[in-house]
Amino acid sequence: MEKLLILDSNSLMNRAFYALPPLTNSEGIHTNAVLGFTTMLFKIKEEIEPDYIVATFDRKAPTFRHKEYEDYKAGRKKMPEELREQFPLVKELLSLMDVSIFEIDGFEADDLIGTLSVYAESHGIEVYIVTGDRDALQLATDNVKVIITKKGITEKEIYDKNRMIEDFGVTPTEFIDVKGLMGDASDNIPGVPGIGEKTAYKLIQTYGSVESVLQNIENISGKKIKENLNKYSEQALFSKKLATIMTEVPVEIDLDAIKSKDKYDVEALKKLFFKLQFKSLIDKLPKGEEKEEIPFDSYVFIEDIKGLKSLKDYIKKSKKKEPLYMSFDIINPELYSSMEIETIYLCVDDKDWVIKLKGLLQKDKEEVINILGEVIEDHSIEKVCYDAKNAYTSFRKIGLNLEGIIFDIKIAAYIIDSSKGNYDLNILINEYLSKYPKGEDQAIKAYENRLMKELYKVLKEKIEESHMEDLLYKMELPLTKALSHMEGEGFRINRIMLDQLGNKFNLEIDKIQKEIYELAEEEFNINSPKQLGKILFEKLDLPVIKKTKTGYSTNAEVLEALTDKHPIIEKITYYRQLAKIYSTYVEGLKAVIDSDDKIHSSFNQTVTTTGRLSSTEPNLQNIPIKYEMGREIRKVFVPENEDSVILSADYSQIELRVLAHISEDENLISAFKHHSDIHTKTASEVFNTPIEEVTPLLRGRAKAVNFGIVYGISDFSLAKDLKIPKKEAKEYMDAYFERYPKVKKYMEDIVVMAKEKGYVTTLLNRRRYIKEASASNKIVKALGERLAMNAPIQGTAADIIKLAMVNVQEELHEKKMKSTLILQVHDELILNVYKDELEEVKALVKKEMEEVLDLSVPLEVDINIGETWYEAK
Repeated sequence: MEKLLILDSNSLMNRAFYALPPLTNSEGIHTNAVLGFTTMLFKIKEEIEPDYIVATFDRKAPTFRHKEYEDYKAGRKKMPEELREQFPLVKELLSLMDVSIFEIDGFEADDLIGTLSVYAESHGIEVYIVTGDRDALQLATDNVKVIITKKGITEKEIYDKNRMIEDFGVTPTEFIDVKGLMGDASDNIPGVPGIGEKTAYKLIQTYGSVESVLQNIENISGKKIKENLNKYSEQALFSKKLATIMTEVPVEIDLDAIKSKDKYDVEALKKLFFKLQFKSLIDKLPKGEEKEEIPFDSYVFIEDIKGLKSLKDYIKKSKKKEPLYMSFDIINPELYSSMEIETIYLCVDDKDWVIKLKGLLQKDKEEVINILGEVIEDHSIEKVCYDAKNAYTSFRKIGLNLEGIIFDIKIAAYIIDSSKGNYDLNILINEYLSKYPKGEDQAIKAYENRLMKELYKVLKEKIEESHMEDLLYKMELPLTKALSHMEGEGFRINRIMLDQLGNKFNLEIDKIQKEIYELAEEEFNINSPKQLGKILFEKLDLPVIKKTKTGYSTNAEVLEALTDKHPIIEKITYYRQLAKIYSTYVEGLKAVIDSDDKIHSSFNQTVTTTGRLSSTEPNLQNIPIKYEMGREIRKVFVPENEDSVILSADYSQIELRVLAHISEDENLISAFKHHSDIHTKTASEVFNTPIEEVTPLLRGRAKAVNFGIVYGISDFSLAKDLKIPKKEAKEYMDAYFERYPKVKKYMEDIVVMAKEKGYVTTLLNRRRYIKEASASNKIVKALGERLAMNAPIQGTAADIIKLAMVNVQEELHEKKMKSTLILQVHDELILNVYKDELEEVKALVKKEMEEVLDLSVPLEVDINIGETWYEAK
């Protein structure tokens, strides 16, 4: 028997929209409903293997039901704009998948579904209706199956006539009568007042129809029910009529036209999927119909000295009308000790080469380096590459200094849109060029490298359109070299001190563990949420804050809510922090110390949406410093040798200074210009207290307000942070904005900009796309507004520290100093400084950091020196 699949598209789109979190592509187009719908369609097609597919849609025009009953569907919530804008996309997608679309003025999708199912069944076709709306259950028969999507878009129940009778005790047609009696709030069908679902089912199970119920009113028990059936008998019959799906819509049905031929327009679908950023769905498209032709034989393979020499000679003699395009296969790119280039891909003057560098180095390292160096180290040979930082590092490890980089594809794509998360070369080619080379073999990699020529033009143009040339060429591109240098330098670790610190941690962990056992009056596994939950909520009878499927929640949020309920809570929190620091930064550091007694952290330039750097192997950005034991981790970080010291240069309150400049608030600018303690001054002004009478408590509260404002904090969150009533927190914020009115105006204006443009910018024109600011969901919208307020401030602070790194490193290099930059953490630069250069380096670092950007307030840098990072900090 052939099969027809009917999609109740409005219902399924609605279900997907609310089942999936808000999603947008890089252009700000909302996509969650389309993603959910498409995922469901692929899955259901795979399961059912239909011969025919139809997608039905509702139209805006009133239906015959609206004409008969003015209040039909009245009061139904208006469709969110974020969902409405996705319907044209899903229709485009369906047409590219060769799925017929049915919609007609005056009739609902349900009526089209009913008409199609009756027609198909009469022609010996088995029907599957996919919907989230139970109204369609009335259409079920032996050969018409109704698939109701339940949780989200993946769980479903399939009903035919027998399943209806088993589950509900009524036939599908009797289901209409149930609706006639009980009504339907979602469609505003009135039914009979006082008759709910249970009573309606019972009456129809007994009498079979609304008409029969009305004929047997005297036999029905319940005085009020009898009265209402008598009073509302016409309404019951009318409600049944409204609930009945029409099966004779005047629509032409051509079975051959709706035949599922699977004639996907694969190329157009790929383009749409990449536009919508549905990368996971690409693999679900039919294989073998791809038009992309990979030029497998278009490159020269080099694995001997002779070939390398001829390549070098060709490059040196080439007219250099355009740059040399380079990409690499790098082994272990995130681990300095084992990072190495395995293969180099080159494109010069439309000719391609694949150099098996690792194999060549094993044959004759010195000669390979000499030959390759004539190209790699030549400034005059301009190079466009992918992932310059790792290339710099890998080449430096074999003794070559890469020069002449004029553009980095990966970095450019990141600053164009920092929200993507994945900047793999093949993904950028898919997205920007609509080309889809697949695979890992060298021919495809060589082809991808060739396509960098087109990518370069596209990305360069986008950088210029967005006026981000300075951001790329003066900051991010030079920074790749500075970061590579830092990775190569590394930070020396005192292994003996690290072992001693490990012993100290173990003693402290044992001590706090015993204190927890004493308070609990028994020993248990503190790391087991189940055992801990029993102690806290059963034995100690603390209030249950949150439950999970497996029992009591004991996460950090729960412990914070219980802080003042029992002394054991603070001990558990401390124990967890110690255990985490020990595993991550005591045992963790031991695992990544290299043979030179240094750790060579990998710095990531394309990870955060804010523009800040991150580091891995190990992550040195997040060493917990709330407790002294956490701060002590820094004691194991020591200078290069006895002739050096550690220098820490830390921007003072950089984000507040940026806020003062961006908001142009005279009072805030004045405070910084007069070198006031900003938190004391804020406390004095907000709490109307003379400066000399500001207590540490008031200063602490003003500090929370200052930094809270930078992050778009609400009065509710401020109240929670300060553990004060919301009303009091609101008074603090109102007083702050009264004193600094232009800060308030900036916050309001930047939110408007985020909503209008879909993005905000830093002072150096770095963009951050914030689609959440225009969301209809209040929680998502509030998050977007907070991001909009903070992104220009945090992003500018990130830009300043990056630019400072570039300038400091270039000055040190220019002056041929031994001292060097070895780490960046948040607003702090760490240098290994030779004692005989100390005074000069201190002056150089202070000057470069404080003069990096011309703001309306001074940038101030605190410089400290020490025999360890701990002492310097």
